[in-house]
Amino acid sequence: MRISANGLQIEVDDQGPAGAPAVLLIMGLGMQLIAWPDELVQDLVRRGFRVVRFDNRDIGLSQHFDELGLPNLAWAGMRHLLHLNVRAPYRLAEMAADALGVLDALGIAQAHVCGASMGGMIAQHLAAAHGERVRSLTLLMTTAGARRLPQPSMAVRQALLARPASSRPDDVVAHLQRVLATIGSPAYPPDPALMHARLLASVQRSWHPAGTLRQLTAVVADGDRTPLLSRIRMPTLVMHGEADPLIPVAAAHHLAEHIAGAEKDIVPGMGHDLPLPLMPRLAAGIAETAGRA
Repeated sequence: MRISANGLQIEVDDQGPAGAPAVLLIMGLGMQLIAWPDELVQDLVRRGFRVVRFDNRDIGLSQHFDELGLPNLAWAGMRHLLHLNVRAPYRLAEMAADALGVLDALGIAQAHVCGASMGGMIAQHLAAAHGERVRSLTLLMTTAGARRLPQPSMAVRQALLARPASSRPDDVVAHLQRVLATIGSPAYPPDPALMHARLLASVQRSWHPAGTLRQLTAVVADGDRTPLLSRIRMPTLVMHGEADPLIPVAAAHHLAEHIAGAEKDIVPGMGHDLPLPLMPRLAAGIAETAGRA
């Protein structure tokens, strides 16, 4: 369903009893709400939670921002390297305000928040600025963006910046398969037919690379979030793949060191994706962290 949140039209999926404790799932760069596996959602619902997924602004079925044009990512990256301010069409803090707007629109006073990758960056802003609304926090394969942390290899960067051969669904799916093969979990290879079906469903639902580019510029412009971490006071779990090639695992240790009382779950063989065999582990981690609230 589409709702009005923070003045925008945001697509939302809301499952579970309306009066149950809410879990808000915030997805990463260029990914739609359906990237959260249904298996995870149903597991959390069975555990007694109300689960809310949504398309971030500029992606999926939520409001797009094409009127803002395409940012110059190369220029933004150069300014970031030179420690200069980077201008972005919008900021991650505004995307956190979108997430808060989703809670407001659904009448949810507090939620257990889980953010993956860029969604974890958004969740850091949400938890630091609106701690009274976040009962617990799960940060999944994400980073505070400290400059001293290891960066992805050139091969990973090239895979992410590559483009599909055309906008035909088959070419886009093939491109996404190559990206996931580069950043995915070596110990948990996906079933090829299932992955193809899920990617095709995602592309048929929405394919909006311009929005991904604007979101990526917002990530670059956000810089180092380490100063925010001391303001995160709720129970926190940092879950990360030991084999993550996009955001190396050092980022997880950095987060846990700077968030008071944070617990870590470093998963051997996990990369930068959501393998179905690990969804019970993630659901249990969210539930156990919620239990500490």
